[in-house]
Amino acid sequence: QAQLVESGGGLVQAGDSLRLSCAFSGRTFSSYAMSWFRQAPGKEREFVAGINWGGSSTHYADSVKDRFTISRDNAKNTVFLQMNSLRPEDTAVYYCAAILGQYYGTRRAADFRSWGRGTQVTVSS
Repeated sequence: QAQLVESGGGLVQAGDSLRLSCAFSGRTFSSYAMSWFRQAPGKEREFVAGINWGGSSTHYADSVKDRFTISRDNAKNTVFLQMNSLRPEDTAVYYCAAILGQYYGTRRAADFRSWGRGTQVTVSS
């Protein structure tokens, strides 16, 4: 199974930006589609963004579209989430997840078998 480690979270003010990173190891990175999910206290884990194996296709939750950008660097086995115009409602633990490339497009957390431990993002008003 792939190993995933997120970094880049922190405490910011509304309107600020953060860039999350997720380092992938243990499998062939370019064989996997990657996604970001988040989970706020008392809420279910929700899909944020996904990217296909080569980076040519992305999809986003409506709540983050036009504010967040997912990207990947296959040479560095890393996926990124650039988060701009952050809002208090973006506060959550952010997780990266991997799925074999042919399953790109799913937004169901239950479909993903490989997860990181998460990184906390807190946005103050």
